[in-house]
Amino acid sequence: MRTDRVLARLEQEPVRPTIPPPGMSAVRRSLFAATLGFYVAIVVAVLNTSLLVRMDWQVMLFRPYKQWPELHAFLDYFVVMGQRGPTAVLVAAWLGWRSWRQRTIRPLLVLASALLALNVTVGAAKLGMGREGPHYANIMGSNEMFLTGDIFPSGHTANAVVTWGVLAYLASTPRARRWLSILAAVFALGVGTTTVYLGTHWVSDVLLGWAAGLLILLALPWGEPVIARIQEHIEVYWARMRGAVRLPFLSPPPVGTGTPWPVRPAADRASSSPAASDRHRGGTGGPPHGGTRTHAVRAPALRGTRRRPQDGRTGRALSPAPWN
Repeated sequence: MRTDRVLARLEQEPVRPTIPPPGMSAVRRSLFAATLGFYVAIVVAVLNTSLLVRMDWQVMLFRPYKQWPELHAFLDYFVVMGQRGPTAVLVAAWLGWRSWRQRTIRPLLVLASALLALNVTVGAAKLGMGREGPHYANIMGSNEMFLTGDIFPSGHTANAVVTWGVLAYLASTPRARRWLSILAAVFALGVGTTTVYLGTHWVSDVLLGWAAGLLILLALPWGEPVIARIQEHIEVYWARMRGAVRLPFLSPPPVGTGTPWPVRPAADRASSSPAASDRHRGGTGGPPHGGTRTHAVRAPALRGTRRRPQDGRTGRALSPAPWN
């Protein structure tokens, strides 16, 4: 069967991604190290209540949403571009269409891996540092760390960097990668500054969110071997499921084969013949009273054939059938 051949090929040869993953180049490793250093520097600056925390309080007391109230209605909707649920559904729909066109599940697996890494790393940082937001600040000039909050780093900002950045990471041409990188940068920068405008995040929250999201994007090539292995298992399992649905005994027989009934074995037909019955009764095997008798064996009617005409007086065939 064709399905058996496909399964055998998939089990013998590993499935390789349709789009070759970008390698972890020296430039990417340098950017990853620099971004990680920036991430640690932001955390240390906030823990030490440095000038960065003073800037956080100055921007919060400036209240940008009161300085430019005409932007409030638009930015309330624009910040949704950083929410995890709506952006994940939108990007997953686009990547699902790409997966269907390219006959590979790799784009969806890359998105799922990036979002999983984002939720684990950013969620752990939020819960571990427990920083309060500007609207819930307790002491003027403090860093508001290790309390009951969960805003450090900014989840909206990090999610905007990762979700829209995955589109640029999966681009198949340099031109598409360039335009999608610009789009991802616009959404990431816009969502981050919007949260500061609305007063829901400190400036340092947004800076750490940009760094956290960029670290996920830069580390994606390290997860490509695992993604390729998961893709191979999923495609093998899917091929097996398709083969299990197409059961051979449920398929209709080919038209025109001429074998609608099972053929009896030759030994059974010989044992039921008249000569064999006479020998069983002790006879000579010939017809009684020395006469000749022709036994016409009627063959099963085939599809698309007509029954031979019969004599109405005797009910017998006018001549023996040519296939007997």
